[in-house]
Parts: sequence; structure tokens; C-alpha cells
Amino acid sequence: MLKFIVLPLFAYLLGSIPWGLVLTRLFTSVDIRQQGSENIGATNVRRIAGTTLGALTLAGDVLKGAFPVWLAVTITAPNELWGEIYISLVALAAFSGHLYPVYMKFKDGGKGVATAGGCFVVISPMACVAAILVFILFVCLFNRVSAASLAAAAALPVAAWKVTGSGVLTGCAVVTAIFIYFRHIDNIKRLLSGAEPTIWNKKD
Repeated sequence: MLKFIVLPLFAYLLGSIPWGLVLTRLFTSVDIRQQGSENIGATNVRRIAGTTLGALTLAGDVLKGAFPVWLAVTITAPNELWGEIYISLVALAAFSGHLYPVYMKFKDGGKGVATAGGCFVVISPMACVAAILVFILFVCLFNRVSAASLAAAAALPVAAWKVTGSGVLTGCAVVTAIFIYFRHIDNIKRLLSGAEPTIWNKKD
């Protein structure tokens, strides 16, 4: 029973690691929380500190979702109801850690897209691929990460249901999507007003 209690806690603590802040403090002199969008996620790190640190932040945020969920899959029966519930609990714990990191006094967390992707690439790889394809499509259409992230979040529960047919895993995707939208409220306002930054300039 101990491993079933400890793993969600481990997932939360791992999810709480603010890789964007850690990497920019190690390799730059900027405080990512006071630059750009003031977010610790990969998009703001890339914008402020460059592509390499942005990519490393993305990898760290994905892995801190994927690793504990993979552990959960290995110690449960993933095709049974209780296994799906436990895997979803671990995934939401890692995701919550990214949003509300204990190491930062539950403030200044990221928006959760990369960590959610890491969780679902293990839970349902095909559903995750579908969401990624939607993300890429919206990046190409609108040139804004936030618009693509919101579209991918909306697509994830639909894809999870189509692929898995599981109410539990789909419910996990719905909760994840709701929190991603909540964390993107400011982005939604800027999108509606036309003030949201683009990924690349038209002239580039």
C-alpha cells in the first residue's frame, strides 16, 4: 500500500520542479518571472533566454509528467477501473505540481500544457498525438502558442474518449483541459484583443 500512497506525492513534488526558472537561473542572469509573459514555461523561456533553454525546459516539463505516470502504469492494472483511477490520480498530482509548485509557495506555476502532454503520452499515446496534431495545425494557422495550446486542450478529452473509451481517463483529460483554460485566462483576453505575441514575425 505504501507505494500507492507515496507515488502521487512523488508525482506532485516532481511536477513542482520549475525547470524554466531553474535553467534560466543556472545559465542566465534573468529572472524569468519578471520578463516577457512572466511565466516559467517553455514558451517564455524560449522568448527570453533562447531556443536551447526553451527546448530543455519543454523536455523537463514533459518528463516530469511522463515519468510518474509511467511508474503508475507499471505497478497497476491499467486496463482495470481501479488502475485507471490510480493512473489518473498520479497524472493530476504531477499536473497540479506544475500549476501550483510547493517549492514556489504554490504561486508562479506554469500553464500545464507540456506536463499534461507528458502525462497523456503515457496514458494514451494516440490521444496525445491527436492533440499534438491539433496544436501544430493551430500554430500554422494563427502563429500563437496560446491559441494552439487551447485548441489542443479542447481536443484532448475528445481524443481520449475516442481512443480509450474510458470515462475515468476522459474525465482526467477534461479536468486537465479546464485547468489549462483557467491558466490561460490572460492569454484569452489578449487573443480577443489582438495583443497576444506571435511565435515568429511575418517579416522573418
